[in-house]
Amino acid sequence: MTILRAFLLLFFPLMFLNSSGAIAFSNNVISLGAKPDGKSDSTQAFETAWANACGSTRPTSIYVPPGRYYLRSVTFNGPCKNNAIFIRIDGTLVAPSDYKVIGNSAAWILFRRVDGVTISGGVFDGKGSGLWACKNSTKTCPSGATTIEISNSKNVVLSALTSLNSQMFHIVVNGCQNIKMKGLKVLASGNSPNTDGIHVQLSSDVTILNSKIGTGDDCISIGPGTSNLWIENIVCGPGHGISIGSLAKDLEEAGVQNVTVKKALFSRTQNGVRIKAWGRPSNGFVKNILFQHIVMDNVQNPIVIDQNYCPSHKGCPGQASGVKISDVTYQDIHGTSATQIAVKFDCSPTNPCSDIKMEDVKLYYKDQIAGATCSHAGGTATGRVEPSSCL
Repeated sequence: MTILRAFLLLFFPLMFLNSSGAIAFSNNVISLGAKPDGKSDSTQAFETAWANACGSTRPTSIYVPPGRYYLRSVTFNGPCKNNAIFIRIDGTLVAPSDYKVIGNSAAWILFRRVDGVTISGGVFDGKGSGLWACKNSTKTCPSGATTIEISNSKNVVLSALTSLNSQMFHIVVNGCQNIKMKGLKVLASGNSPNTDGIHVQLSSDVTILNSKIGTGDDCISIGPGTSNLWIENIVCGPGHGISIGSLAKDLEEAGVQNVTVKKALFSRTQNGVRIKAWGRPSNGFVKNILFQHIVMDNVQNPIVIDQNYCPSHKGCPGQASGVKISDVTYQDIHGTSATQIAVKFDCSPTNPCSDIKMEDVKLYYKDQIAGATCSHAGGTATGRVEPSSCL
């Protein structure tokens, strides 16, 4: 074995060398019948490529060459016979223009029960604008499909891919362990409904790095049962910010803990960093949260805890939230607010927020120090904190 071959097998085990010494991919979707014309249905070719890769007892790969590939809803099921599948996408995957074709599917592209999958590159075009228009009218519409869902899986990497115009959420991580997302671009209109950029729930050890997200809902939303989540180097806007919640949808609900958000820029978003819970009984909790090194650029609500969450003021329970929020730190956050109140802590009267820490926070509104309001919130302020702490 040559030194080069040994190096490649050691550090790139998901690809292999052909007889000429060049890197080759073991499952090229065009060789399996896919048409890169954006019109011909290539779903079967992608399913065949996955079946081959998943059935292999050795590390293997799937390659999507440049071009546009029309796909209906597709599920890539595990468990597989190997835990090293590398999917390289140099083309664009295109959803049906008629939103009804996939609109009642939970996901357009679903990876379920997989272990050791890397997806690198490519554009995922969800063609969501038709469904957005339907939802903004008085018509009856399907709920819409998530573009990419990773479900009940572990050791998955999403790298350098673009999600464009999703019908519903762009990327969902549900019931997973050890998921890494890096170098992602998530793009949709600022008025596209329910198009959360990345949603994480019931998952642990998830990392989101070096990504740009602009969409019509939360750039990143963090649901119940999330622990050990690390978010770093994020540009968010347009969108609704980075949100923990909404929580307290159910009485029995797993908590959220050990979440770090650092080095983020929020540009003209509805919110910056937010924790939101419905005003109803719940055994859920939020604890050990760090928001650090964050810049706000004309953000409507830079820092928010809202335990009376009720979008559009419809179906509001009107009760005290049972979610216990504690040990939340806001450190080195500065910039501008689009409204006079830049910090709003609206906590539960029966479960007040506790151990809230404000350290070196500087937020301004129209060249003046912005304001802050607190309700049922306790904690400390250290360093220079502007607006003055109401804790």
